[in-house]
Amino acid sequence: MMRSILVGILVLMAAGIGWLTFDWYRGLYGGEPYGAAFTLVDQKGAPITEAAFRGRPSVVFFGFTRCPDVCPTTLFELAGWLKTMGDSGKDLRAYFVTVDPERDTPEIMNTYVSNFSDRIVGISGDPDKVHAMAKAFGIYSKKVDTGDGDYTMDHTASVLLLNAKGEFAGTIAYGESADTAIAKLKRLAGES
Repeated sequence: MMRSILVGILVLMAAGIGWLTFDWYRGLYGGEPYGAAFTLVDQKGAPITEAAFRGRPSVVFFGFTRCPDVCPTTLFELAGWLKTMGDSGKDLRAYFVTVDPERDTPEIMNTYVSNFSDRIVGISGDPDKVHAMAKAFGIYSKKVDTGDGDYTMDHTASVLLLNAKGEFAGTIAYGESADTAIAKLKRLAGES
């Protein structure tokens, strides 16, 4: 009798530990879309929401049009990676979200992004909403006074990778080798 009670207690403890482990893992990797809901505009002035990051894998980069090096380099490389992938990357969507919406109007974003690729969509909008979106996506950005009445922006330089469900799937670091970046994009495209 005592043995049965002990076995019962052990089974209940194992089930409880199993449930707690499952619940912890589900909370950590539960398949929740990354970031938060947002309503902004694309470079053509059309509304765009988090729904754009669902249905197909997405590549999302936060930056600004007056960036002297990181942003143009990253967008140039991204355009090249997408071109190199050819048909294997046809389902990937690419987005450039401004961290300087005060200056980066949809018209400016359209001109800027169009210089790199017609596959990259620029996103801008109300400054408070843009900053809230960036924060929800874990993006650091800060206005830095240049001392001459102007400013520049410090910001996260990594490219975010989101799977077709909008879940975080990794990053491409600034300066990462083209081979590694393309391998990550191919893996992302293969998950769709």
